[in-house]
Amino acid sequence: MLLGGSAIAVGGLMRAGVARAGVPVIGPAFDAEYRAVTGLAGGRWHCLVSDLGSGKPETVVEEDADFVIEGASVQKLAVMTALMSEVDAGRVKLSDTTTLDAEMVADGSGLYLNQAAFGDQLTVANLLTTMLQVSDNTAVRLMSRFVSGDQINDTLDRLGFKQTRVTPVPGDSKFYLGYTTPRENNDLLYRLGSGTLLSKESTQAVLRIMTWSSVGYTDGVRRNMSSDERARFATKHGASDDKRHDTGIMFDTAGSPLVVFSFFADQSPDADNYGATNPIVEAHATLGRALLDTYTHLSPLQSFIDPKKIAAGGH
Repeated sequence: MLLGGSAIAVGGLMRAGVARAGVPVIGPAFDAEYRAVTGLAGGRWHCLVSDLGSGKPETVVEEDADFVIEGASVQKLAVMTALMSEVDAGRVKLSDTTTLDAEMVADGSGLYLNQAAFGDQLTVANLLTTMLQVSDNTAVRLMSRFVSGDQINDTLDRLGFKQTRVTPVPGDSKFYLGYTTPRENNDLLYRLGSGTLLSKESTQAVLRIMTWSSVGYTDGVRRNMSSDERARFATKHGASDDKRHDTGIMFDTAGSPLVVFSFFADQSPDADNYGATNPIVEAHATLGRALLDTYTHLSPLQSFIDPKKIAAGGH
């Protein structure tokens, strides 16, 4: 199942310079592994896995990749994209603040709902961190004070995403998280990892959050890994009703992106179980380990993402 390859290196923009150009990182053997694992797990899968060994995305696994599906918390990547686009344009600052009002607190994932009192002054940087790190739903509501549902959709449309949309609340800046497809999610993550979605500074800020695994979701693709191995994955999960999603980017030890994976599933068995033993989540863990184990050739190129510094909490 092992096929060697090397990764692209990034520095705000894509750089050419692949040690073994055209050699896939994971290759077709992973497709067979994916089919076996997902077949055992059950549910209905919608997936796209892209290999970056040639310097551009090459499809390794594709299953119903244009299926429009409720993105659940994976859609927080769409919110992030619009927000950070506003930051890059100078219309929003990460140091801007808003008040955590009791009426803005949302149920579900996150940490703000567990506070005994409210009234905190929160920065946009804080909301970004909690939204991506612990998938805080209250942070999403508070984000609507800086970027509305209509603004998010306009940004996504401008960037060429035609199916990825939040659902605006009529007459309000608030929104529901809405829908996406595996293909568009894969493209968004590819652009993020290659430095072509956002500015270099915004890319670094987002990936620093998404690769941090000491706090946050590790039941999925990062479960069966060491702390150093986990730092090589930038991930975002989503769970709602019968849906279980896990998406992200796998980097090499030099910080260059190797693989982009978009695992979406609905009709999950044991749908009321949101823990690590849900069959779909178990499959995510197996697939994450398989992604890591199929890659053996390390890129000689150093990118702006330094996993050792990420693990230490900085760049």
